[in-house]
Amino acid sequence: MLNLDFHPAGRHFLQIPGPSPVPDRILRAISLPTIDHRGPEFGALGREILGKIKQVFKTRNPVIIYPASGTGAWEAALINTLSPGDQVLMFETGHFATLWQKMAQRLGLEPEFLGLPGYEGWRQGVQADMIETRLKEDSDHRIKAVCVVHNETSTGVTSDIAAVRRAIDAAGHPALLLVDTISGLASADYRHDEWGVDVTISGSQKGLMLPPGISFNAVSDKAIAASKTARLPKSFWAWDEILEINKNGYWPYTPSTNLLYGLNESLDMLLEEGLEHVLARHQRWAAGVRTAVAAWGLEIQCLDSSVYSPVLTGVVMPEGVDADAVRKIIYERFDLSLGAGLGKAKGRMFRIGHLGDCNDLTLIATLGGCEAGMKLAGVELKASGVTAALDYFAHHTLEEAK
Repeated sequence: MLNLDFHPAGRHFLQIPGPSPVPDRILRAISLPTIDHRGPEFGALGREILGKIKQVFKTRNPVIIYPASGTGAWEAALINTLSPGDQVLMFETGHFATLWQKMAQRLGLEPEFLGLPGYEGWRQGVQADMIETRLKEDSDHRIKAVCVVHNETSTGVTSDIAAVRRAIDAAGHPALLLVDTISGLASADYRHDEWGVDVTISGSQKGLMLPPGISFNAVSDKAIAASKTARLPKSFWAWDEILEINKNGYWPYTPSTNLLYGLNESLDMLLEEGLEHVLARHQRWAAGVRTAVAAWGLEIQCLDSSVYSPVLTGVVMPEGVDADAVRKIIYERFDLSLGAGLGKAKGRMFRIGHLGDCNDLTLIATLGGCEAGMKLAGVELKASGVTAALDYFAHHTLEEAK
């Protein structure tokens, strides 16, 4: 029999940038008995969730919830708004942007991939000026959508979505704006309505602190209007049936009932704490981890401090050091899971997640495992990152981060 709880004494440190650790409060909610998804109690649950989730996306418009991963929500966003052969402009910021582009190709769309060249291009955020220039060239308005990743989980870069909106407006272009904030929601500042996003894509297993299995499309009026004429095939993902039956708190198919219990608990936790407080503690954690990386004398994957992610930090290894070998030592010796480098960053860096259900001491322990593991791997460090992070957390309060 496969043993899925094989870790030694103490808790395993899951410090990848998602799935993030699930709080006991949410696990208890998920464990409640499953109820009839056509019964009155479920309708009340559905209406409550669909109302509260809008506050996290900062929207007054509908948020559609799927029993799927974030990849499913990507597909839903594309096929509900576009038609075969439509051109879409996508910006390459990392591994997940490239996967989204690949999906667009498979669906019969014509994606155009903008970006800065090479590995270094994955160390920057979305360049809104490049989008504006390209849209101004598209005088026939053949480009139907602009697709960008808000928080690129593979690199630790949080792009300026408001700047992308301004670029589209400055170009006078009618393209829809589709944004992936799968790892950004409830960890990094995100404002669906204020930033003029047409479809926001997200998932459950990051800042919402749930297991994988729920994903979201927050939709604008413009996106809903586009869905009425979009011609890509769709059935399960179709917005129209979901939006209609959601009015009474139900879904047109069997939803993931127990994960919705967990989502309801997660939303309560976030709203009780207050989103401003939630975002501030993520910024503070990120700053503490970056202080440790600086003390080690290592590079951060993101080169632009204005777009440092509050969700994760990519740590670049010195030339000649295999980051995956370092991660292996840290996992085997200290029961600590870190994110791998993906795509162009494979073997160059590892990723420390600092999101969701953790605290200062969680991160101190994580940094201790990283520091000890790097020393065992022969990585030369200038000073103790653990000590630097301890000093940072001791002298920088959460109130200062707000």
